Amino acid sequence: MAFGASPPSFTLLGDLIVRYPVIKTALPGPLAAQLIEVDRQFVSPSYTRIFPLVAQSAEGLWITDPDGNLFLDFTSGIAVCATGHCHPQVVKAIREQAGRLLHMSGTDFYYTPQILVAQKLAALGPVGGPAKVFFGNSGAEAVEAAFKLARRELNLAFFGAFHGRTMGALSLTASKAVQKKHYNPLVPGITHIPYAYCYRCPYNLCYPACGLACVHYLEDTLFRTTVPPEEVAAIFVEPIQGEGGYIVPPPEFHRELAGITGKYGILYVADEVQSGMGRTGKMFAMEHFGVAPDIMALAKGIASGLPLGAMVSRAEIMDWEAGSHASTFGGNPVACQAALATIALLEGELMANAAARGEQLLAGLREIQRSMECIGDVRGLGLMIGVEMVKDRVTKERAEDWRNRLIQIAFRRGLLLLGCGPNTIRFCPALTVSADEVEVCLEIFDASLKELFA
Repeated sequence: MAFGASPPSFTLLGDLIVRYPVIKTALPGPLAAQLIEVDRQFVSPSYTRIFPLVAQSAEGLWITDPDGNLFLDFTSGIAVCATGHCHPQVVKAIREQAGRLLHMSGTDFYYTPQILVAQKLAALGPVGGPAKVFFGNSGAEAVEAAFKLARRELNLAFFGAFHGRTMGALSLTASKAVQKKHYNPLVPGITHIPYAYCYRCPYNLCYPACGLACVHYLEDTLFRTTVPPEEVAAIFVEPIQGEGGYIVPPPEFHRELAGITGKYGILYVADEVQSGMGRTGKMFAMEHFGVAPDIMALAKGIASGLPLGAMVSRAEIMDWEAGSHASTFGGNPVACQAALATIALLEGELMANAAARGEQLLAGLREIQRSMECIGDVRGLGLMIGVEMVKDRVTKERAEDWRNRLIQIAFRRGLLLLGCGPNTIRFCPALTVSADEVEVCLEIFDASLKELFA
């Protein structure tokens, strides 16, 4: 392990000898508990720490805390560390760039890494043609930039969507009421509509007999009654809803939706902050649906842990005047160099690995589902997989309390998981995850479920 972490533990799994978590102390251990107490005194209480993990060092999918406990990380820093923790090629790129140039603000000056990342992102074809890139520091900044670029009187977004917590992005977000509590009024003119959540269809219909009623609601109801389509600037949509519950829409959802918005000259803005950069087995999740949006927001996995956000737009749309939008630290040279190394790794083998390991993980979770009535749905693409927990498979009563307790049990067994939506567990490991690590995850998850109901 890097940076003085504990040596790995190994155990037998079938005929294989594989790495396994090691929990040496009660959690949190004494050193971690001390740090958590200092954090409680000085760090904002707005953060949501759902279990007492203090990360001391990490490598690949393995995290060590100050007390020497070793965890298998299936969160990848909330889908950020696409190439795993401290990938040697990314670390090398960061160190070399840090020795050359740390900062020069790409809003006022030129430097090579920012130019090369913009060129590379445009070449990847996220918007299906000539593109230009605006750099920020985060997904929220990328969404804010898209919102500002597209701005007219009205915009559309989806219930369950998470686009960030800054005021413009928060106005588009419709994930949890607590995120908006005390902050109204927000940006006006945003209408939220139901997402294609087939497991819980908001229209009580069944796909495919539904005829994609959630899409045709735009023309059949919204544009006819309350929202003049000629006043709508853009529709903001996640290819796969992230914080809303890792919801995968039907294959034709985005094509049909883009067809309607294109008919009225409404910009199609894809928020790929969580789903992009190889996570679904393709560079961008929209590729699965055959749609090239007008604008795309990227962040999280783009720089393997360094803060970087990018808003990629069709070139003819990005017609800002000089000085109309900028970011002092956006496109930082060290973060951009990390992004170049990250993209090279994704293209080299990690996207293919995400697709293969995703199939393995989905199959394993569906096998567990067969014997566990509390699992209502297993869904995902690549390594963006959700397991929705229910009290009853017929009524689909949400089992938020079971989900929360299960995450705690898994943590104490050395597996790091996170929730999304009211009652779903997300599996978003690094794209470097091995077949053995997937099997260890499945074994611990299954054991944790059994402990939950013991």
